[in-house]
Amino acid sequence: MKKQSRHLAKATLFGVLAASLAASTVEASTTLRVAHVWPGGSMIDRELFQAWAESVEEASDGQLSVEIFPSQTLAKSDKTYESAVMGIADIGASAQGYTAGRFPLTQVVELPGVSSSARQGACILQSLYDQGHFEEEYADTRPLFLFTTGPGYLHTKDQRIETPADLEGLRLRRPTPVVGDMFERLGAQAVGMPAPDVFTAMQRGVVDGLSFNWEGMKTFRLNELAQYHTEVPLYDLSLFATMSQRSYDRLPADLQQVIDDHSGLEWSLRAAEVYDEMIRQGREEAVEAGHEFVVIDDALEDPEWGPVLQQTIDNYLEDIGGAANDIYNAAMELKQSCSA
Repeated sequence: MKKQSRHLAKATLFGVLAASLAASTVEASTTLRVAHVWPGGSMIDRELFQAWAESVEEASDGQLSVEIFPSQTLAKSDKTYESAVMGIADIGASAQGYTAGRFPLTQVVELPGVSSSARQGACILQSLYDQGHFEEEYADTRPLFLFTTGPGYLHTKDQRIETPADLEGLRLRRPTPVVGDMFERLGAQAVGMPAPDVFTAMQRGVVDGLSFNWEGMKTFRLNELAQYHTEVPLYDLSLFATMSQRSYDRLPADLQQVIDDHSGLEWSLRAAEVYDEMIRQGREEAVEAGHEFVVIDDALEDPEWGPVLQQTIDNYLEDIGGAANDIYNAAMELKQSCSA
């Protein structure tokens, strides 16, 4: 009987350990780690990613929990997409342009004149993806939603920019290689760096200015340094929130459905809503600080800026070739149905 009791006790102990191990495995498999580049506590962090996390947790009745890693704490901006491919992050969010050369067809939407607001840009970008125009560029992950920053303008610390000729000799942070090529053609020095590094670079005089959207000017505190703003739309940065395919595949069907329900155009436009509000706040902040503005209306038709922007469009489409022209034409058609 004693021997039998010992066997029973061991069986019970092994059962408890097995149950405990199974529970911890379930918990690990349902905790999603989100790596993004925006500062923790910023409006993008709170009202987009934290809001997404809370909605996912509620919709899954707590079966999914989401842990947010902002400010490049889990993956650097240029490694965020790869972190999702490798499963280091379950979900990665950053700019396509930070992974140079990987998303050439996606980045057609970044060209001047394609969109005039974050909402319009997000609608165009997500719609193009949903129509299958560049889904192969994301074949190694599972995109949740794609969105854009809204138009990026010129912001400088000490010099007013009125015409393209005024850029000559300046050191400017470029948001994308396409804008960098434009700067170089105009005699400026294009400096590449992630958005979170720009404040220190401008503060130390490494760059004289940058091209950025108004959201970024507020989020990264750049209105504290840049006093001059030229509102000529040079680009509209594309952004992604994408999931590791392995992380998605290991979820049961009901939890995959929760993820699917938190993907696509609805969340793309939610992201745009946050961006457009931040754009408003960023510009208002500069106005209240008494900064100087130069506004270029209808930039593609402007006698000085128009030819520069058109050359940028033509050069990019020619360099990429293939489907790039078709995607550009499709984007311009979507511009009519995607309201600003």
